[in-house]
Amino acid sequence: MSATMYAAAATAASPTSLLLPGVSAVRTARCSFLPLLPPRCPSRFSPASVKVLSAESSRVSLLQTRATSSDETSTSVDTNEIFTDLKEKWDAVENKSTVLLYGGGAIVAVWLSSIVVGAINSVPLLPKIMELVGLGYTGWFVYRYLLFKQSRKELATDIDTLKKKIAGSE
Repeated sequence: MSATMYAAAATAASPTSLLLPGVSAVRTARCSFLPLLPPRCPSRFSPASVKVLSAESSRVSLLQTRATSSDETSTSVDTNEIFTDLKEKWDAVENKSTVLLYGGGAIVAVWLSSIVVGAINSVPLLPKIMELVGLGYTGWFVYRYLLFKQSRKELATDIDTLKKKIAGSE
């Protein structure tokens, strides 16, 4: 391969200059993979281009109107109010040590379960088997409790009785 052919091949592969003995500096043009954008203002306005421009401008203004209306309906959260509510609830708790003990136990249980899940995840094929078990249980649950109206009512009553048991009103 001659030096000029090598220089041409090298410049096609890289956008930097290449200096070879006996060959002057070879300069390459930068290539861009971005598509060319249309000009901002067309030089001539045809009736078709005016329709397209008016349709696009109305669509943009519609989108802008929707964006501003959704911003106005958003509510802000007052952090001071949240902290005062939490402080009042904490002050209303009679047995604070029990709450702290249950909270600490919950944190330890989450930590231990993450260790168990990590150990199961490291065993080959076991994660895929667990996924299949989970998908099977999900399918059974949907068929048993969510597919038919009567079973949905049964699920709602089961949840209500469980809420009552937890709250201590039953």
